[in-house]
Amino acid sequence: MKLEKVLFGLQTQTDTTDRARELGRLGFMQWLAGLPGDSNFQTEALRAYTIAQPFIRTDPPVAVFCELLVEATRMPPRPMDLTLPRPGRRGGAKARRLNI
Repeated sequence: MKLEKVLFGLQTQTDTTDRARELGRLGFMQWLAGLPGDSNFQTEALRAYTIAQPFIRTDPPVAVFCELLVEATRMPPRPMDLTLPRPGRRGGAKARRLNI
């Protein structure tokens, strides 16, 4: 259930590739934090990738999420770039009205 919520949140239009990368990283961290402690990471990552794969071409944040899944399952493990987005205004109510 947690994976589906993450993917639903990632299926959004983004203005820039930087924003898509930020959302993909946030989605990956949210998915990772929601994994049960006794789960097999490789199995869960494969399951997440299989479910997310149909949305890679249409939703850039999902593509970033899938890239991070692949990177996380590589051996030997290496540190990943999971930096949080910089705080900043993104337009607020005015930007939301322009999208309608």
